[in-house]
Amino acid sequence: MMESIPDWLYVKRNSPAIAVEFEGVAWSYQTLFEKATALAGRLQRIGEVGVGDRVAVIARHGLVFTVVMHALMQANAILVPINTRLAVKEVVWQLRNAGVKLMIADASHEEFASRISATLRDEGITVPLLTMAGDEEGNNDVPVYRTRVELENVHAIVYTSGTTGFPKGAMITYGNHFWGATGSAFRLGLSTEDRWLIPMPLFHVGGLAVLMRSLIYGTTVEIHEQFDAQKVMASLRTKKVTLLSVVAVMLQRMLAMDDETFPQGVRAVLLGGGPAPRVLLDECIKRNVPALFSYGLTESNSQAATLTIKDSLRKIGSAGQPLLMNEVKIVEDGREQPVYSAGEILLRGPTVVKGYYHRPDATADAFQGGWLHTGDIGYLDEEGYLYVLDRRQDLIISGGENVYPAEIEAVLQEHEHVLEAGVAGMQDDEFGQAPFAVVCVEAGSSLDEDELKAFCASRLAKYKVPKAIRFAEGLPRNAAGKLLRRELLKWL
Repeated sequence: MMESIPDWLYVKRNSPAIAVEFEGVAWSYQTLFEKATALAGRLQRIGEVGVGDRVAVIARHGLVFTVVMHALMQANAILVPINTRLAVKEVVWQLRNAGVKLMIADASHEEFASRISATLRDEGITVPLLTMAGDEEGNNDVPVYRTRVELENVHAIVYTSGTTGFPKGAMITYGNHFWGATGSAFRLGLSTEDRWLIPMPLFHVGGLAVLMRSLIYGTTVEIHEQFDAQKVMASLRTKKVTLLSVVAVMLQRMLAMDDETFPQGVRAVLLGGGPAPRVLLDECIKRNVPALFSYGLTESNSQAATLTIKDSLRKIGSAGQPLLMNEVKIVEDGREQPVYSAGEILLRGPTVVKGYYHRPDATADAFQGGWLHTGDIGYLDEEGYLYVLDRRQDLIISGGENVYPAEIEAVLQEHEHVLEAGVAGMQDDEFGQAPFAVVCVEAGSSLDEDELKAFCASRLAKYKVPKAIRFAEGLPRNAAGKLLRRELLKWL
């Protein structure tokens, strides 16, 4: 396997092609190279940022995040993207764990970053803070750049959401990005005219992976600071967007906006973040939306398996086959399972990260015998297509029966007045656990708990019908739009 290749930005340093656009401002690859190398020189001067140093980035501004990421790459430093929705103490824990040397924030997060810096000082840790507006001009610092990429080197430490215990910093290498881009191109195809829209945070692996893939391809990426269904649809219709990555609830909100024909220039809408409800897939088929369910996680650097357009009708509900060079198997109680038998999803391949930073215990637990134990539950069919059922940690065991929250959520969302649904397990004296649901309904709807239970009972086994249903105006989600089922317990 190749260990060193030409640096992706260096080889495009004279290209006038648009690399990135954010809020109407577009940078060519040449401009990006000039700004990134100048910033790398500045970081080396003011912060002595060099090889292997970890630098935290607290930013939602697309141009700030992009130029900082590239500057750190040119300096051979390591990016530590920070979730801007976390509490100060949560961020402080991550910065301590990563041993960061410098913090960089955009203007809108300067106050947040200052509080983080102050908390660190109270603990006897000094981490300088640099604030950027995104429109800085070059300075007199000598540009710093590299000409080659070492694929084994770590590009970023991305912290998992921490659904159980402390979050873990997944070490994503340049090789993970290279093979992810290669596998995605083989699965989705590639055009020099591609324009990939990112309406999700760049501090999550889904946004970060797309930003890197666009660089590797030499195509254009359009960044939105946050998801807004109306703005996303406007970009799809007017800016020649060809590729889009969203989670199911985002696509639902987009399609609910109007009944117009979906923009024909969009050749693929990748759906990640968990199983998509059947009602959404049916709507996509009805309106010719090229929605492709994609399975991945931080530890696989986003995409691990993706359905193709030609299989979208033949394999409804499937996440497709593994990307090029990746492997999937299903294991339960230490034994590989036959087709259609559910078990834990295991992954192996060059997109899988090398482990967790400063967490040898967690690394040893998740990476065994060359396979990543994902904690997700699914099965394979006779053609090797993957079907994802749920997260193992979200599995409800009721009276000895396995109950998958995603299955119940999908049924609830089939009701014409239900906008969103979340399901989790509650304690039950008779069965140990029982499912309960939190739903969001249309404004003015008179839908009640008994009616929804009856609706579920007509479509689900008795033990799968929610024992309790609560109504809410919105469901708890993380910054990438994934449902936080553990938070649903608050409604009880």
